[in-house]
Amino acid sequence: MEASFLTVLSIGFIVGIKHAMEPDHVIAVSTIASHTKKLGKASLAGIFWGSGHTLTLLLVGMLLIWMKGAIPETWAMSLEFIVGIMLVYLGLTSILSFRKRSIHLRRHEHDGNVHHHLHAIGYRGTHEGNRASFAKSAIIGMVHGLAGSAAMVLLTMSTVQTEWEGLLYILVFGAGTIVGMLICTTIIGIPFVLSAKNISLNAALTRITGLISIAFGCYYMYNLGVSEGLFQMWMQAM
Repeated sequence: MEASFLTVLSIGFIVGIKHAMEPDHVIAVSTIASHTKKLGKASLAGIFWGSGHTLTLLLVGMLLIWMKGAIPETWAMSLEFIVGIMLVYLGLTSILSFRKRSIHLRRHEHDGNVHHHLHAIGYRGTHEGNRASFAKSAIIGMVHGLAGSAAMVLLTMSTVQTEWEGLLYILVFGAGTIVGMLICTTIIGIPFVLSAKNISLNAALTRITGLISIAFGCYYMYNLGVSEGLFQMWMQAM
């Protein structure tokens, strides 16, 4: 393998890390990380996101490269629009998630002293809940990968010369996104893990995360639809 191509792969890895840290990616996964009680779970959410993202980029990207094709601009922007819808959905589910908890006052008596404690039922801490969160992270990554496949194809074709080099480049780029998102979700998960035992603070942080996701999702869709003319493209296609 030539030294120049190794340099290209190294740059691709770094670009992948940077790509993972784009606002829409971080905001989407933060809605998952906000429900974790252990930092390791938040880190795993990032790994699953990166894996799902890489899988979609690899399948769609290589298919287009081998077919010498490209995604039409309207389709590419429409896929990006789906990301905005997903951000709003994730934000809403994050805000409403605390309504599913059953918080009640429990009475205990120790050595003649009566104590009352708040207990939260239904917190996502079970193995089933963890698996659901990881699957959700992977799906979010796949949607982001589908939306970014057009740009990935252009980047790959302008960087490498053969299909097999393209395959390797996408894999290395994907590894970079996994590392980047692992770092992001670990950092994001810290305040939620530290506040796990403080129900009111944890709920506030989670709802703030949800509101940010909704606001950014709305902005994302407005920018694509109005500023970049996607709505007009749809009207012309009818």
